[in-house]
Amino acid sequence: MSDPDPSGPVRARELVAAHRGGRGSVLATAQTTLARIADVEPDLRAFAHLDPAAVLERARELDAVPPSARGPLHGLPVGLKDIIDTADAPTAYGSPIHAGHRPERDAIVVDRLRVAGALIVGKTVTTEFALFTPGPTRNPHDPTRTPGGSSSGSAAAVAAGLLPIALGTQTAGSVVRPASFCGIVGAKPTFGRVPFDGVKLCSEHLDTLGVMAQDAEDAALVLAVMADEPMPSPAERPQGRPRIGWWPGASPARMDDDARAVVDAAVAALSDGGDVEIAEVELPTWFGDLIAAQQVLMRHEAWGNLALERTRHADLLSPGLRAYLAEGPDAEGAAEALALAERGREAVAAALAGYDALLTPSVVGEAPERTVTGDPVFCRTWTLLGGPAVAVPGLRGPAGLPLGVQLVGPVGSDARVLAAAARLAPLLRALAGD
Repeated sequence: MSDPDPSGPVRARELVAAHRGGRGSVLATAQTTLARIADVEPDLRAFAHLDPAAVLERARELDAVPPSARGPLHGLPVGLKDIIDTADAPTAYGSPIHAGHRPERDAIVVDRLRVAGALIVGKTVTTEFALFTPGPTRNPHDPTRTPGGSSSGSAAAVAAGLLPIALGTQTAGSVVRPASFCGIVGAKPTFGRVPFDGVKLCSEHLDTLGVMAQDAEDAALVLAVMADEPMPSPAERPQGRPRIGWWPGASPARMDDDARAVVDAAVAALSDGGDVEIAEVELPTWFGDLIAAQQVLMRHEAWGNLALERTRHADLLSPGLRAYLAEGPDAEGAAEALALAERGREAVAAALAGYDALLTPSVVGEAPERTVTGDPVFCRTWTLLGGPAVAVPGLRGPAGLPLGVQLVGPVGSDARVLAAAARLAPLLRALAGD
């Protein structure tokens, strides 16, 4: 398998600016994208569905749009996780139960991307119903390792330079974790900011659409379209040094010793001053309970939302998913989890008053072998609390593989967290010698 493009993939906003300004054709971009996919995909296996002829036809249509009518994502190649409904392509949700399924209409987010001029390239591999059973996708940095899950194909496609943007979803850690393993930005917005209509539901209180990108600025651009919000303006970005809190997590979350040493050294180096201000933040001792609470809520709601599959097609579920759902519902535990989450949101808002974001681990260590998708333990708390979470690349673990961290914030602090991520990423790359 080819390594990730050493010259650096083209940034989304650069492509869009060229297409909108008539300095490049969407057709040429589509041809280059498809050629790169043809070269890498046989080994990477990031796509669940790809129709090159349809991509080229749509590219020609976009080139015919007058410059004055071109949208904010004109000609931008985008991949969609294969739990996101598309009327013109099958959506199988990572399961043989729905093989060949053709939704009647696009998900709301897909419609918004198309209206904005995005070029939908294909559907990317997801784990089974966006849960835990690994798919065939490989990590572009080491094909023996997982790209993470459940947004496996989206993370791998962006990291390998096949696409500048791909959509994922997060119920536990399915945007932040694969982005951290693959060395890219993965941005999960505030829960509910992007409508989930037309996306296969696992948990109505947790599921969140997010985006994989090369940097935080590209993520912010696409998230604005996904949320149907005004485009971010450089003049609106926070000025001055970001003030970032640091929190190493709470038990039972624990990093591998060697990976923890890398993160600790980075925090110490950043604390010496420079472009960001870092100070350790204290969160309540009971914050570790949020991890188990997220697990209870997720399992309870997945049991209900996968009722058709577990009652009518249990033989086509993986053994792991059958066992996961066999524990059944826990309405009382789910209610307690929601109450604890509200308490947690209040605690985070209080602890982060005066901070732009909180820096905390995102993964236990480097990507493990492909038999698993990696432990989402460091992401569960933040998904349950519903605020923004952004995987920030730059560091490398003891084996030289990507080791992402995450910036999180209170509900609604998306702009501050993304701006802090944009400032932090080059500092982490410098610390890693890149």
